[in-house]
Amino acid sequence: MQFFSRLKEGLQKTRSQIGTIVGSTGFDEEFFESLEEALIAADIGVDLSVELIEELRRRIGSRGIADRPGAWEELKEMIAANLAVHKTPDEFPPKPWTILVVGVNGVGKTTTIGKLAHELAGEGKKVMLGASDTFRAGAIEQLRIWAERTGSGFVAQQPGSDAASVAYDALAAARGRGSDVLILDTAGRLHTKTNLMNELEKIVRVLRRVETHVPNEILLVIDATTGQNAMSQARVFHKHLGLTGLVITKLDGTARGGIALSLTRTLDVPIRKLGVGEGLEDLQDFDPRAYVEAMFGEMGGGGG
Repeated sequence: MQFFSRLKEGLQKTRSQIGTIVGSTGFDEEFFESLEEALIAADIGVDLSVELIEELRRRIGSRGIADRPGAWEELKEMIAANLAVHKTPDEFPPKPWTILVVGVNGVGKTTTIGKLAHELAGEGKKVMLGASDTFRAGAIEQLRIWAERTGSGFVAQQPGSDAASVAYDALAAARGRGSDVLILDTAGRLHTKTNLMNELEKIVRVLRRVETHVPNEILLVIDATTGQNAMSQARVFHKHLGLTGLVITKLDGTARGGIALSLTRTLDVPIRKLGVGEGLEDLQDFDPRAYVEAMFGEMGGGGG
């Protein structure tokens, strides 16, 4: 599968760190310390890495695990289980299903929206894109191009317009035109800027005056290469908005991948999609087991 191979290639750094550890024998302290260091280096985070290794120690004893490959497979099962947050929203209530896409600057929000629109259009859905990123004229134009490429409707106002007003107009247009899905772009913003976070809250308030269930999804786009810095971003966005899902992008480069586990364990919010490239098909559904295999090596241990 091309997507899996791209993901595996992107997470090569993490797998190479693990292979030498699992290839030796015995459960000495060096084994556990090396494994813990490798998990930390993979961007899983210190506290969670320590917790996972302590649980692995317990399972080795209680389950009679005899060798390092067996212990490694057990650890991978633990990680996959922690990645599998199941919170599927109701499928398409009264139209339009509305997705608000948020994130800091440069994570790939608008490109992600374009790929989502392409996927949904391929499923036969009628899609509308709303340009609530009113800070940059370039962002509006970029979204317009994606609308044209994907055959989606498009709603925008002049740069500098009120973002919540654009969202309101886009929802009205999507309802009026019978769109199945409305996807709203928003300006990239530092999570530390209170006024910008307040603007996002305003967008949600305005939409919910029209329909109490809107937006149906609030997706945070995370750049995997930022590692643990993504955690502080995600916490703030979740606190202000109540995220329903995550999209992790840029897994085709220098990412180490462990941030996915930190996010699911800390927020209890599911990862919806992964991005491993710029192509229209390079945004895929998240599969916890496939992700663990790509990140840490295939069944039977080793660096693969």
